[in-house]
Amino acid sequence: MKIGLISLGCPKNLVDSEVMLGLARDAGHELTADSREADVLVVNTCAFIDRAKQESVDAILEMAELKKTGRCQRLIVTGCLAERYREELQARIPEVDAFLGTGEVPRIVEAVAGSAPAAAPGVSPLHLYRPPRPGGHRPLEGRDVLPSYIYDADTPRVLATPRHYAYLKVAEGCDYKCAFCIIPRLRGQYRSRPADSIVREAEGLAGRGVKELLLISQDTTFYGRDRGEREGLPALLRRLDRVEGLEWIRLLYLYPTTVDESVIDAMASCAKVVKYVDLPLQHASDAVLKRMRRPGTRASYARLLDRIRSRMPEAAIRTTFIVGFPGETDGDVDELEGFLRESRFDHVGVFTYSHEEGTAAAGFPDDVPADVKRRRRRRVMTCQQGLVKAAQKARLGRRARVLVDGPSDEHEWVLRGRLASQAPEIDPLVFLTDCDPGAVRAGSFADVELVGARGYDLLARPLP
Repeated sequence: MKIGLISLGCPKNLVDSEVMLGLARDAGHELTADSREADVLVVNTCAFIDRAKQESVDAILEMAELKKTGRCQRLIVTGCLAERYREELQARIPEVDAFLGTGEVPRIVEAVAGSAPAAAPGVSPLHLYRPPRPGGHRPLEGRDVLPSYIYDADTPRVLATPRHYAYLKVAEGCDYKCAFCIIPRLRGQYRSRPADSIVREAEGLAGRGVKELLLISQDTTFYGRDRGEREGLPALLRRLDRVEGLEWIRLLYLYPTTVDESVIDAMASCAKVVKYVDLPLQHASDAVLKRMRRPGTRASYARLLDRIRSRMPEAAIRTTFIVGFPGETDGDVDELEGFLRESRFDHVGVFTYSHEEGTAAAGFPDDVPADVKRRRRRRVMTCQQGLVKAAQKARLGRRARVLVDGPSDEHEWVLRGRLASQAPEIDPLVFLTDCDPGAVRAGSFADVELVGARGYDLLARPLP
């Protein structure tokens, strides 16, 4: 059969999609990027915030239409939305033939074949089972049974990224109890992969031409601690730093209270680890942080940034904030904006709060009107835009090394690339002008001079 897969949401979800594609391919199925040509369609969904849920539902409905009018014979929904709203989706979208939650990734082959065991009427067969740790199947005794699956180095993957970079999931799940977040219920408890498995996978990816390795999990700096390894991440970074073929190693999703001195020292001392710190802080008002159940304060965050920059002066720091959390005042946003000006982040994302069922904050009164949330988001982003504009002006005329991602949509002689301070998919780009596309290929590195800026993006010209 021809299998088509639509992957939505974060890079962690993308890795699950790549594993499902790998399992399907190894079972003898053909893969296609054209949904209209697929015999079986898989939609791997996200359910983190309202916008992501709506995008997932829209994609399912679109693929359901193809099942009615096109070649598609089976429609499978996987991922966080299936984990969270399986019964509701079954009732409302009967065109879906099977649902796989976040812990049921290995069952994609039997879902494609339609060979799952019989179930009670009105219940998806695949809802009765969930993989235990580390493998096999066990009966699902209730909705409170958490996912426990995580792939390993021997699990097949079909990379959906350009061949020169890849995500590597070092752990799954989360043990934090942030008031606004549903992830622990969707992904289960934190569980780290063994370091040997990660290194073997990294070596395999490097052998396939991957130059940039992006380490991901819900809290990458917590890696190993669930296994009793206090300095598990520093030790892992030093081993990955020796993998031949890799050029850049990037860490994503670093929780502020687990970025300790050993982590900072390892990042600073490993030559291949890019000095890029992805540090979701969520707010800077102590009152809001306390209601969010985030372990930290504005002062402790400022001290952490000082420690990072003291050890890695060139570090690029990315963060995210949530505005409009219940109880947030204009004074809290004043504090956030002041912190933004003091801290001078390289990249900032700002989200507006929305109630999520199953979280502690869902019981709080949502007392910040929607238009106020949007206004506060614009205010914070306007502040950041001014800071970025000044920082970009200071970069002009500098030389830099860029990883070329490929041609731009603008002109065949303009290429897209990234500095070490820019992660794929989420950060701005560098556009290289006056390039011969035959001489500079995707996945290569180029020395450039930064010559201009356009919004958040930078313009550069290749150096001879």
